[in-house]
Amino acid sequence: MAETKSPYELIRYEHGKKVQQPLILNPRKLAEERKPVLLPGHRLCAGCAAPLVVKLAGYAFRGPTVVVSATGCVEVATTIFPYTSWAIPWIHNAFENAASTASGIEAAFKAMKKSGRLPYDHIDVVVFAGDGGTFDIGLQALSGMAERGHDVLYILYDNEAYMNTGIQRSGGTPPFAWTTTSPVGKVIPGKTQEKKPIADIMVAHRIPYVATATPAHWADYMRKVRKGIEADGPAFIHALSTCNRGWRHEINLAIEISRRAVDTCYFPLWEYIRGKGYFLTDRSLAIARNPKLKQPVEKFLELQGRFRHLLKPENRHLLKQFQEYVDAVWEDLLNRAVNAPK
Repeated sequence: MAETKSPYELIRYEHGKKVQQPLILNPRKLAEERKPVLLPGHRLCAGCAAPLVVKLAGYAFRGPTVVVSATGCVEVATTIFPYTSWAIPWIHNAFENAASTASGIEAAFKAMKKSGRLPYDHIDVVVFAGDGGTFDIGLQALSGMAERGHDVLYILYDNEAYMNTGIQRSGGTPPFAWTTTSPVGKVIPGKTQEKKPIADIMVAHRIPYVATATPAHWADYMRKVRKGIEADGPAFIHALSTCNRGWRHEINLAIEISRRAVDTCYFPLWEYIRGKGYFLTDRSLAIARNPKLKQPVEKFLELQGRFRHLLKPENRHLLKQFQEYVDAVWEDLLNRAVNAPK
């Protein structure tokens, strides 16, 4: 087996020049030549997709990297004092200001490089934050980071509720989903509002790169992480992150549900490149070319207890509304995507 390297020491030399670490998409070679940035021993729930989102992103890092985490599942479960599962420099800040902290770190590195005090050609800054710290509490700081143009990759691991504090609804919770603050009963059928289009909001900031991803489509996700890191300025990736506790699904279904989210077009895969527009990627492009591949949204909902009420005969009208909501978002994306079949 090839000798592994610390994930923080990824810059290598060729002919006297520093060269960034190549992106490896061969699973065997990846296992031989990379160490994960998140080590075993964390206390994230069995079946949680969040550590997959973090580990896959780490495999795509190109060189020295500092990670910033907002308060959330990943933060509380990976750094229970006095322990840590992080193999690279990492900092936690409050729910609302991970993007502000990352902005300050990036600005400090620029100043250090200008004064000749930076030991590397460049140090990347990456944020991992959940939907509570992104859609809602941290949106102001994220918007400011984007507007100022900080060279930071912000990765949202979206489990669609405040899972860390008791499964309360968030701006990322989809319509009709059960949560502890949007219960299902005779009066209301779960959350009554639609999911906030956070990725489109970031596109509206005209930042260099925005994308959606899931851990089930791991090669697509890793390519997007590398693109986001290499972008000249702020980049944003919206990664779907299933939660068996809040979504009420079996612990072995995280990847299957992620696949179904894409196959039903509940969560299409796409990327936005400033100056070039929207592009469908991987599975979404295949579905656009062959609409027969698009599955009914019921295939995504049926594995999750939070949507169990939608499958009851008396609630078929709600299921129809959900399908219409998904179809409308998908059609809007097809109308915008440069590479969508005409």
